[in-house]
Amino acid sequence: MALNKIVIRGARQHNLKNLNVEIPRNKLTVITGLSGSGKSSLAFDTVYAEGQRRYVESLSAYARQFLDQMERPDVDSIEGLSPAISIEQKTTSRSPRSTVGTITEIYDYLRLLYSSIGVPHCYRCGRPIARQTVRQIMESIHLLPEGERVMVLAPVVRSRKGEFRRLLEDLLKEGFLRARIDGRLVSLEEETPRLDKTRNHTIEVVVDRLLIKPGSEKRLESSVEAAMKLARGMVILAIVNGEEKLYSEKLACVDCGLSIPAVEPRTFSFNSRFGACPVCSGLGYQFELSPERIFPDPSKSLLNDGLIPWSDGLPVRARHYLQELGEFFRVDFREPLENLPIKVQTAAWHGLPSSKRLSTGLLKLLQDDLGDDSEAFMVAKVCSACTGRRLRPESLAIKVAAHSIADLTALPVGSALEVMRKIQLSGREQIVAGRILEEILERLTFLDVVGLSYLSLDRSATTLSGGEGQRIRLAAQIGSKLRGVLYVLDEPSVGLHNRDNQRLLSMLEQLRDLGNTVLVVEHDEDTIRRADFVIDLGPGAGRAGGELIAQGPAAEIARAPRSLTGAYVSGQKAIPVPDVRRQPNGSALTIKAASHNNLKNLDVSFPLGLLTVVTGVSGSGKSSLVNDILYRALARRLYRATAEPGPFRELLGAELIDKVIEIDQSPIGRTPRSNPATYTGLFSAIRDVFATLPESRERGYKAGRFSFNVKGGRCEACQGDGLRRIEMNFLPDVFVECEVCRGHRYNRETLVVKYKGHSIADILEMTVSEALEILENFPTIKAKLQTLADVGLGYIHLGQSATTLSGGEAQRIKLAKELSRRATGRTLYILDEPTTGLHFEDVKKLLEVLNKLTNLGNTVIIIEHNIDVIKTADWIIDLGPEGGEGGGKLVVCGPPETVAAHRASHTGAILAKVLARRLSRVAETSPTYSGNA
Repeated sequence: MALNKIVIRGARQHNLKNLNVEIPRNKLTVITGLSGSGKSSLAFDTVYAEGQRRYVESLSAYARQFLDQMERPDVDSIEGLSPAISIEQKTTSRSPRSTVGTITEIYDYLRLLYSSIGVPHCYRCGRPIARQTVRQIMESIHLLPEGERVMVLAPVVRSRKGEFRRLLEDLLKEGFLRARIDGRLVSLEEETPRLDKTRNHTIEVVVDRLLIKPGSEKRLESSVEAAMKLARGMVILAIVNGEEKLYSEKLACVDCGLSIPAVEPRTFSFNSRFGACPVCSGLGYQFELSPERIFPDPSKSLLNDGLIPWSDGLPVRARHYLQELGEFFRVDFREPLENLPIKVQTAAWHGLPSSKRLSTGLLKLLQDDLGDDSEAFMVAKVCSACTGRRLRPESLAIKVAAHSIADLTALPVGSALEVMRKIQLSGREQIVAGRILEEILERLTFLDVVGLSYLSLDRSATTLSGGEGQRIRLAAQIGSKLRGVLYVLDEPSVGLHNRDNQRLLSMLEQLRDLGNTVLVVEHDEDTIRRADFVIDLGPGAGRAGGELIAQGPAAEIARAPRSLTGAYVSGQKAIPVPDVRRQPNGSALTIKAASHNNLKNLDVSFPLGLLTVVTGVSGSGKSSLVNDILYRALARRLYRATAEPGPFRELLGAELIDKVIEIDQSPIGRTPRSNPATYTGLFSAIRDVFATLPESRERGYKAGRFSFNVKGGRCEACQGDGLRRIEMNFLPDVFVECEVCRGHRYNRETLVVKYKGHSIADILEMTVSEALEILENFPTIKAKLQTLADVGLGYIHLGQSATTLSGGEAQRIKLAKELSRRATGRTLYILDEPTTGLHFEDVKKLLEVLNKLTNLGNTVIIIEHNIDVIKTADWIIDLGPEGGEGGGKLVVCGPPETVAAHRASHTGAILAKVLARRLSRVAETSPTYSGNA
């Protein structure tokens, strides 16, 4: 049985109720059910966790010593388990150096391709670079003026690890007495330098030191030849106390005399000093002091009102500078800055290049004065040297198919794929680079197939959504062509338009057909219907879940009487389309000429007082418009936020709202110490309740006694975490239960104090629904708990670690926190895919909450692909028509019925099927806002 099934017996992890289930191997299996019904507990915390534990068991003795501390899933047995790989929605990487290209390894193959068949060009004149002969090198050297003292150096080692003791001894035997090691001149005859073998070193042998004068040509030529012989065709000519130049008989520009070192894969690495731009160290940007952060209110004066870091007065040098600049321009810097001419404002901040005395600029003077404290007032600016391309000019001048490696990675994946397909390799090139080109084409094709053709390879990993990061890793796994693996995925359809969903499902089937078992936690109806096998958990969430409700093909799930999922799949239940939609009242927020990222000079209006959905295929510009322009522009106007909005010409109607709230899917905390109770403010009120109990008064306990963040009542062994972190050199860090407090976070004395028989630790272990019953007599606490329950989070534990919450759960916790505050009726709520992780029934609850908000006069704007949310909206703004360069336009906007009738809209095509019964009732006078469609 275990050969064709994964057999799970007695699974009790978290809320699973002694679950017995059999998952077919080499099939696509979907685990579905209400949010909190136990899907992730089964897929990730039981199946994947046991697979990971067994993998560690096969490692070295060093690795196995941690086995006793890695908690075994609470399950009787799992048979037929394969090596497991987890592909979750967590952010791929927080490193600014990580890109789409590096994650997928496409960039590594590109570096190999460019170092193999790339054609070097001179970055000054643009002509192809040929190899230099010794005579050409000498002719260039002879141009040096007489009287210059020079050193002829042979670079024998260039940034390599090792001690090089034998090499240095051999050089001394050959008569070389000096060398420059890591930039420092040393004598080889006094004592052989001891080098750290774990660090990179550069060794340049001093072949000769001489004065340029008539008659020195022969000696110089002999020294150059000796150096080139030592360093395999390279020589460095260093002018004493001056510049130095690298010459190579391998690659040089005949016209400019520009030489470049040998082309290697590291030449194109922005993480190596041989490839990275020397100004920004390969980041593509530099941090600079921002005038807007230092001086946010231009209605004040620079001299009198002071700047934020110097509220008590400007530094003396800065004051003198402004006084001299004022005399030069004949202006008074005691006037409000906004009243001064633009050229004067620019000169004040950046200096006056035409004047040596006034060229410094206020920003430079202030940065010198601030020192390390300047970071808070800085913004990232594109590097002036590499213009954001990260590499040295020599590296950027090497081309394949008329594209530099930076040009190619800046293209969307779809365009890069076209360029790669057109490359024709000669006989020698085919031998050297044929296989490399095939690997690049294969990986680019995978990215295109999963609907990521709009991404560029140089896109920073920190800007990717959870769904994008997951699909990138999925493409990488298909590229690896592993067989016999168990893949566990968490909602891969997140962030994907319905049009692209079929392509994703085909990719999952391709992964299955390679001979793998694919286990997917998913709520998407199309995925459920296409799956080979479906496991439906429930019937409720939290402690009311964890049972096997139904299993089998989708058709069997649809017939199961207890299955809520089956009721929606069969059509017995559905989220209703509203009979009457709210109509625009004439007030709107209007953005003019938005041109951020791929937006095409877009004019678009968001009607106020409505529930508006912004939709469109992946990469069509939704986040660029809503998050990067609308939210940032409003936050800057209302709260003086420092985040720079994307470029646009004008925002109209901002005075009609008094509050803007962005509710995204970023974690509510990054440590196990953060939890829903602390984030929503519930915990402070609960601690106050415990501090008023008779036992607390007798013992003199205050509210602080019940905090796990300060000494006193917490367990000091784990410092109130309830967990201890074990650093694993070969795997992600592991958190294990504290052996002293057994995860309760508090010491024994604190746990003695109880309310209705429950200690503070017991309260934190309760679900929202359970705590609502226990704490119903406290109105403030009850209101916050009720709000959490209303957004479908009745199943989460109050003390549940923030690191275990999904992006959708974190977003709904933020929504609940905002809902518990008093609404003004003029508030704008912005949500980015709030249906992530939600079952059909949970989506229904969420829509009820959002409609309640809108009924109070507030405006709700949602970025969403979920068709149930789209069909119930009052207003739709559909961007596209495609992603990346093919997007950024307004396709259509108006009520769902109007969008459904628009033939050019991909969203409309899907809406038309959903609203088929209602389209005949669309009024011809349905209001629409025309845009630059």
